Amino acid sequence: MLAAGIGARVGADGNKAYLRLAGRSMLSWSVRAVAGTAEIGRVILVYRRGERDVAARALADDLPGVAVELVEGGDSRHESEFNVLRHIAADIEDGTVEVVLIHDAARPLAGPDLMRAALDTARRHGGAVPAVAATGLARPRPGGGFEPLTQRLVRVQTPQAFRAGPLLQAYRRAADEAFDGTDTSACVQHFTEVEVRVFPGAATNLKVTYPPDIRLAEHLLAGTVNADRR
Repeated sequence: MLAAGIGARVGADGNKAYLRLAGRSMLSWSVRAVAGTAEIGRVILVYRRGERDVAARALADDLPGVAVELVEGGDSRHESEFNVLRHIAADIEDGTVEVVLIHDAARPLAGPDLMRAALDTARRHGGAVPAVAATGLARPRPGGGFEPLTQRLVRVQTPQAFRAGPLLQAYRRAADEAFDGTDTSACVQHFTEVEVRVFPGAATNLKVTYPPDIRLAEHLLAGTVNADRR
C-alpha cells in the first residue's frame, strides 16, 4: 500500500492519505480492503519519510488489531515500490512470497473483489493491471481548438499485481540503469518478458486527486458504512 505522496492537487495540508472520509482516514479505507482479502497474507504500508508515527496512529485508531508492516517510502513512487521489494526480497527469493499486489492509498473504494481479480490474473499470466474505458478526451489542434480522440483508450488503475520473482528482478535492473517508471507495470514491461494482462477495473475505483473527488469518495464510502450497519 503506497501512502508516501502529497496532497498538492487535492488541496490537503500535508499527506492526503490521512484525510478523513466517512469516519476513517482514506489510508485506512484502502488498507481495510487489502487486509480483508483472504488471499493476501501480508499487508505492508509505505509511509512518507518522517510520518511513521502518524501512519501507525491512524492504523491503530481506525483498524485496531489489523497487522500492518511499515516501510519508509522514497522520493518517487518507483523508489517507494523498490523499498518494499527490498523489505521482502528474502521471502521472494525463497518462494514464501509468490505474488505482490500494489495499491494506492488514494483509491479507498477498491474492494476485495478487485484485489482477488488482480491476484488471480497475475498468477495465471504474470502481471495484472485494472483499467476502465477512457471517454471524453481531446487533443489540441495545431491551429487552435481541440479534436476528440477516437482511439480506444483506457485509464489504468490499481491494484496491480505481479509474480514476485520477475518483479524483484525488474526493479533491481531498474536500479542499475537509473530507470524510474511511472507505475509498476511500466518497470515490469521494460525489463522482463512477463505478460501483463489488463482486466476490468471499476468506475467507482476513483483516485482522490482533486477537491471534488473528496466529496464523491466520502459519499460512496458513507454508503458502505450504512450497508455494514444493516
